[in-house]
Amino acid sequence: MTQNQTTLRRLLAAAALVGALFAAGSASAEMQLQWQERDVARMVSLGGSCNRCELSGRNLSGATFTGASFVSATLVGTNLRGAELVGSNFSSSDFSRADLHGAALTGSNFSSGVFSGAVLNGAEAHGAVFARADLTGANLSGAELVGANMNGAVLARANLSGAELFGTTLANVNARDANFAEAQLNAANMANGDFGSASFANAELDGARLSGASFARANFSGASLNRADIRGADLSRATSLTQAQVSTACGDSTTRLPRGLTARTCTRVIVRAPRPPQPPAPPQPRRNIVIADAN
Repeated sequence: MTQNQTTLRRLLAAAALVGALFAAGSASAEMQLQWQERDVARMVSLGGSCNRCELSGRNLSGATFTGASFVSATLVGTNLRGAELVGSNFSSSDFSRADLHGAALTGSNFSSGVFSGAVLNGAEAHGAVFARADLTGANLSGAELVGANMNGAVLARANLSGAELFGTTLANVNARDANFAEAQLNAANMANGDFGSASFANAELDGARLSGASFARANFSGASLNRADIRGADLSRATSLTQAQVSTACGDSTTRLPRGLTARTCTRVIVRAPRPPQPPAPPQPRRNIVIADAN
């Protein structure tokens, strides 16, 4: 393929993307298409507002969304590998089966979004909001979710093995059959969640808050519970839970444990969760879309 043919192909692809955004009816009228010098790395930069945009199945790998508003957008099966969705609003958007492997999601809002079957392994989502999001069957293995808000999220059958969940809010979640093996859940808030049949094999739950949560048939083999708050937690049908583990946690008379295990009472239970990082300041209200492509 000649250089001219390659350039034409990229221009047509970019034009198709911008056309799709205009067709959505919500994109800014001041969108611009800009091609930079060939020594600039390939990237797609999306800013401004494009609520309810239809971007399903598109290749947006390496794209950058900064301070953008894509509320209720549809990105089913979209390729967002290595993309940066920073300080943007994607609430109520549909990312079903999307590929966000290695994506940066810092400070973005995905509340009430849909990520069923999505791939987010290795993603960085510090301080991101996934409250009430549906992540059924999603792959979040090795993801960095430090200080993220996942209150009320659906994590059924999700893979969070090896994920960093330090100080993450997992209160009121449905995490039945989820895999937290070797995950770091230190200082996480797991209160009132349903973790039935979940795996916490070799996970770290030091200082985590488990009060009011249910762990029927959950696997705690090799898990660390040092100073974890298990007051009011139902661990009565948990598996591979030992007295040595329970003795390092903090319980009371409302803690339900397997037969033969007893909880100790701590004088004080102090959990210091990290503050979520502040999202980056959005850009000036210049509403445009810039697409740059070069080898």
